[in-house]
Amino acid sequence: MQISFIVNAVKFWRNVVVSALLVARTVGAEDEGTQDRLAASTPFLLEPARVFDTADGQSHAGWSVLVTGHQIVAVGPVAQVAVPGNAVRITLADMTLLPGLMDIHSHIFLHPYSEASWDDQVLKEPVAYRSIRAVSHVKNTLLAGFTLLRDLGTEGAGFSDLSIKRAIEEGLIPGPRLLVVTKAIVATASYGPGPHGYAENVLLPKGAQEVSGIPEILKAVREQAGVGADWIKVYADYGRGPAGAQVPTFSLEELRALVEESHSAGRLVAAHATTAEGMRRALEAGVDTIEHGFGGTEEVFRLMAAKGVGYLPTLTAVEAIAEVSQGYTPGVSPATPSMQQVLRAFKLALDNKVTIGVGSDVGVFAHGTNYRELEWMVRAGMTPTQAILAATATNARIIKMEDKLGSIRAGLLADLIAVPGDPTTNIQALRDVRFVMKDGVLYKQP
Repeated sequence: MQISFIVNAVKFWRNVVVSALLVARTVGAEDEGTQDRLAASTPFLLEPARVFDTADGQSHAGWSVLVTGHQIVAVGPVAQVAVPGNAVRITLADMTLLPGLMDIHSHIFLHPYSEASWDDQVLKEPVAYRSIRAVSHVKNTLLAGFTLLRDLGTEGAGFSDLSIKRAIEEGLIPGPRLLVVTKAIVATASYGPGPHGYAENVLLPKGAQEVSGIPEILKAVREQAGVGADWIKVYADYGRGPAGAQVPTFSLEELRALVEESHSAGRLVAAHATTAEGMRRALEAGVDTIEHGFGGTEEVFRLMAAKGVGYLPTLTAVEAIAEVSQGYTPGVSPATPSMQQVLRAFKLALDNKVTIGVGSDVGVFAHGTNYRELEWMVRAGMTPTQAILAATATNARIIKMEDKLGSIRAGLLADLIAVPGDPTTNIQALRDVRFVMKDGVLYKQP
C-alpha cells in the first residue's frame, strides 16, 4: 500500500511538472529543449487542425499524433488513436502538422555575402569566430522548422562541422540533425581563395581539400571518412576556365575512383556540378546527388532520372548572389540571366521526372530563411504539395533515411513542425513555424 502510494505520487507530480514545462514561457530554445529532454518518456498527444500525410500528399482534418520518447507511435483520426492516461495534450489550433523540413545543401559556416564576401569570410574570420556564428545559424535553422541539414562543406573551417554536430547530439546547443562532409574535395588550383588574382608568393588557406590524381583522391576520401564525414563532396567542375568559365575539374577515371572508395567506406557522394559535361561525368561515375546543375541539358537530366540521382537546384542562392553582385531587387527587377538559366534547368529536371529535393545553399543567404527555396520551387513550376514533399519524404529518400524520417508515420522519429493554415494551399505558411519538435523534444510551441 505504501509503495503504491509513493509510485502514484511520483506519477502525479511528474505530470504536474511536465504540464508546467509545456505552459511556461522559457527564455530560449536551449532551455526548452533541455527541460523537455528530462520528460522524454512522457507521451505527447498532438492535436492540430490537420496533419499532412506524405503518402497521399493530403492534409487530413481531425487527425492526431501520439509521440512517446523519440518516436511517433500512432497517427490517424482522433477516435483511432489510443491515448495513454498520462499523455500531455498539445493543442495546435488552426495549424497543420508536418514532418520536420530538411535542407540538404547548406553551409553553416557561411553567412550572407551581403554582409561579407566569401573570400573575406575564409581569409579574415577566425575559425573560432565562424564556429560561434555557426552555433547561432543552427539554432535559427531549427526554430524555422528545418530539423535536418546536410552541410556540404566547411569552406575553410576544416573539420569544425564535426564539433557542431557533436554539440547538437550531446544536447549542448539546439540545432537540426546534421550530416556533414567536412572539407569537400577539389582539384588542385581549382577552388578559392585564389590562386588567380593573388601574387604567386602568397600562401593562401583553401576552402576545400585540394587533390590531383587518383592516389591523392583516395587519400582525401580516406582522411575525411576517417574523421567522421557522413558524405563525401566533390567539385566536378569549377570556374577555372578562360576568363573564369566553368569547366570540368576531374577526369571520369578520377571521379570513378572517388565514388568507388567513398561507397566502399559506406559514404554517399554529392557532386557540385554546374556544367553539362561536369554533370555527365559525375553521373557516369556513380555519384548520389548533383548540386546546382544550372547548365544541365535535357540529355543530362534524362540520364539523371534514369540513374535515380537526386537533384538539389539551389534556386535561392542564385537569387541571393544576383542581389549582391548583379543589381537584382526581389519583386522589382526582372530575372537576371543567371536566374533565368537556373529556372530553365529546374523546368527541364521537372519535365524529365528527375528526383528533386530541397537544397538551398543557405549561408549564401540568411540561415533560418531556408523556406525561400520552397517558395522558389513553387514559382518555378511545382505545386505547394510537391515542394513540401521535396523537403520531407523526397529528401529522406535521397539521403537514405526514409526508414527514420520524412513522414508522419508510426515507428519513425518524432521530428515534427506546425504552421498556421494549410501550406498545401499557401506555401508561404512555412514562413511562420509555431511548433518545433525534434527527436521527441520540444523546442518551440505556440
